[in-house]
Amino acid sequence: MALTYLHVMVRVKDLEKSMAFYKLFGLKKTKQYDSEEGRFSLVYLAPPGQENAALELTYNWDGDEGLPSDSRHFGHLAYGVDDIYAMCQHLQDNGVVINRPPRDGRMAFVRSPDNISIELLQNGDALAPAEPWVSMDSTGHW
Repeated sequence: MALTYLHVMVRVKDLEKSMAFYKLFGLKKTKQYDSEEGRFSLVYLAPPGQENAALELTYNWDGDEGLPSDSRHFGHLAYGVDDIYAMCQHLQDNGVVINRPPRDGRMAFVRSPDNISIELLQNGDALAPAEPWVSMDSTGHW
C-alpha cells in the first residue's frame, strides 16, 4: 500500500501575520482556497521547489477564540536549514524570539504568532558552538 505525503495543517488566528512569519523562513504561497459558504481560507506555503512539503494555514474568517492557547495545533513543525546561526539571527532581527537557542549548533526552537512550535535543524553536521548562541538562555517553552 503506497502512501503519499500531502501537507500539514495548522490553524491560525491572523492570516496576514502568520503568512509574514512563515515567509521569514523562505516559504512561498503555492495556492489559496477561499470558501464564502464555509467562511474560511486555506493558504498553502512551501519552500521553493518543494511544493510536496506544504504547510496549510487554515484561517476562520469569523475568528477562532481558542487560538493560540487551546492546544488544538500539534507537536511542532521541523525545517532543515543550511546555516542555523544565520537563520536564527535573521529571525531574531525580525522580532522572533529564539525560545531554544542553537547552543549545540544543531537545533533551535521558535514559536509562530499562533504559538506553534517550530524546530530548526542544521542540515548535515552540527556547526561548531558559537556566540551569542552558546551563552543564550532558553526563553519560555517550545
